[in-house]
Amino acid sequence: MSIEQVNVVDAIGVDKETGQVFLTISDHLEWNDEHLLLLQEKLNLYISFVESGELLEVYPDSKGREVVISVVCKYPPNVRGKDFLSKVGSVVEQVGARFAFQVSNLS
Repeated sequence: MSIEQVNVVDAIGVDKETGQVFLTISDHLEWNDEHLLLLQEKLNLYISFVESGELLEVYPDSKGREVVISVVCKYPPNVRGKDFLSKVGSVVEQVGARFAFQVSNLS
């Protein structure tokens, strides 16, 4: 799965150390305007997935756990990407989840 599949949750898993449920977006694209639109669509899907209760239906083990929507990118964000990502956390928090972002050091 990848960011280009905007109607699919890429990965769901539980962090064994923290017990948090991670919904991960796998992002392999370089940063540009089209990329930002795809990422926004994908994030909206993830937010809806949590907000609608579908996460609990699909992954019952998530009940009572903190949910983290995580974006793992291949490339560091440009200035517009950093600005966008800095605003995502407050939107995600509105559905009771947390937002995390990282640039993968894997090539």
